[in-house]
Amino acid sequence: MKSSIESDDLQRIGVLGGGAWGTALAQIAAGAGREVLLWAFEPDVVAAINETRENPLYLPGHRLDDRIRATTDMTALAGMDAVLAVTPAQHLRPTLKRLAGHLPSGMPIVLCAKGIEQGSLALMTEVLAAEAPDVRAAVLSGPGFARDVVQGLPTATTIACRDPALGAALVAAIGRPTFRPYLTDDLIGAEIGGAVKNVIAIACGIAEGRKLGDGARAALITRGFAELCRLGLALGGRQETLSGLCGLGDLVLTCSSLTSRNMSLGAALGEGRSAADVLGERRSVAEGAASAAAVVALAAKHG
Repeated sequence: MKSSIESDDLQRIGVLGGGAWGTALAQIAAGAGREVLLWAFEPDVVAAINETRENPLYLPGHRLDDRIRATTDMTALAGMDAVLAVTPAQHLRPTLKRLAGHLPSGMPIVLCAKGIEQGSLALMTEVLAAEAPDVRAAVLSGPGFARDVVQGLPTATTIACRDPALGAALVAAIGRPTFRPYLTDDLIGAEIGGAVKNVIAIACGIAEGRKLGDGARAALITRGFAELCRLGLALGGRQETLSGLCGLGDLVLTCSSLTSRNMSLGAALGEGRSAADVLGERRSVAEGAASAAAVVALAAKHG
């Protein structure tokens, strides 16, 4: 892959992950005129997308663009111009171990999972650097629900990338009138905002489930944001990033709607259900459940 990237170079977009968010991002890229190849683990999902233009497991009732093809062959993504990695945070490393050897040097990989790896306490960019050191990293993070995005409802988000030319090309590849990415070069701020807000959303959900009132939720959001900022700054992120779409914006959305997987998980916990029961009945992943202990440990590590 060539070292410099023009704004219209990314015509073929791979999507690693066939859940609701991966499917919504595939639809966005296809709507921007890109050829899209979506990898999904479930053969039934792949067959349904290719045959009926719908993801019946994760995003039922929404017809997908004809430019989207689905596959169970993960290595086929290596033939695309860029890959959006939408696998859950705790599954990113084993997924990259399978894929990294097939990726060409310099391929853009956009990390879309919002979490911190358990055990290692690694950010997703650190996992990518360890497992696929020759690719170029970017982060997509910000407020948005898959169903809103796939319906074309207005959404703004953040793309974090240290290469301004690549960042501009990624905006061109997935930007649309109803899906506007804003650029930053602060990857750490974008990652911390996305990971920590999920944990705060669980706390807000618990307050909702216990019927503690709107004031309690407002306090959790406000004090939670202060802690999010302290951790982000300690790790090298910038305040303007944390106060933007991928920090405060995502926090407000995730802590204000039971459409949020993390807030709805917290609400169930607040009503007295066990985490094992709630998580066991869901297909989708609440990233905050896996990242909570890692966020606490990372905060303790950095004082």
